[in-house]
Amino acid sequence: MPVIKVTDATFEREVLAAQLPVLVDLTAVWCEPCKTLTPIVAQVARELEGKLKVVEVDVDRSPMVAQSFRVKSIPMLVLIAGGQVVDQSLGLVDKAAILKMVKPVLPAAANEVAPKDLAELLKRNRVLPVDVREASYYARYHIPGAINVPAADVLTKAQELLPTDGRVRVLYGRTSDDAKVLVESLRTQGVDVAFLAGGFLHWEADGFEIERGVPAAAS
Repeated sequence: MPVIKVTDATFEREVLAAQLPVLVDLTAVWCEPCKTLTPIVAQVARELEGKLKVVEVDVDRSPMVAQSFRVKSIPMLVLIAGGQVVDQSLGLVDKAAILKMVKPVLPAAANEVAPKDLAELLKRNRVLPVDVREASYYARYHIPGAINVPAADVLTKAQELLPTDGRVRVLYGRTSDDAKVLVESLRTQGVDVAFLAGGFLHWEADGFEIERGVPAAAS
């Protein structure tokens, strides 16, 4: 989705009433730093299409919007969710800073499981964690009840990850990214799996139980 140009007349409809979180880029034609920021904002808009709405406001042509944000210098980015301002940034920033700014308000992926939700599902025996780290890391410590399928073997063992016992397979690596790419590839093969938000690092940092050593084989 391209960046949408918004004015005083359309701001309420396009921003305050939006279903998605909105990143507002306050700019002006004479602002040189703004010209540098514009393509960065556009790139974020493309990458987060469907999760984030990005709009541009010319402060000279939309004085009411500028006044509502008490704009004293530009470029200025304002993040709005549910019609409320949740964050803002002044000056020229890079893509990484923008992504960090908007991440807290982005809707979670349908196949993403938060650590607290995984812990609850484990208690109810509704999921089977799948550790995609190397065997040596798995052997040291892992999520209780997890099996180990190293990332290099996941796609060749895709059929083994089908939920034949009614438990959804939740892949996790060191971070989210380690498992997310694998999950996307598996889903294209018709294997419906999920991944742990934040990976093992998030699970451990949140204080959830870990298991040490390789589980004994069932007799």
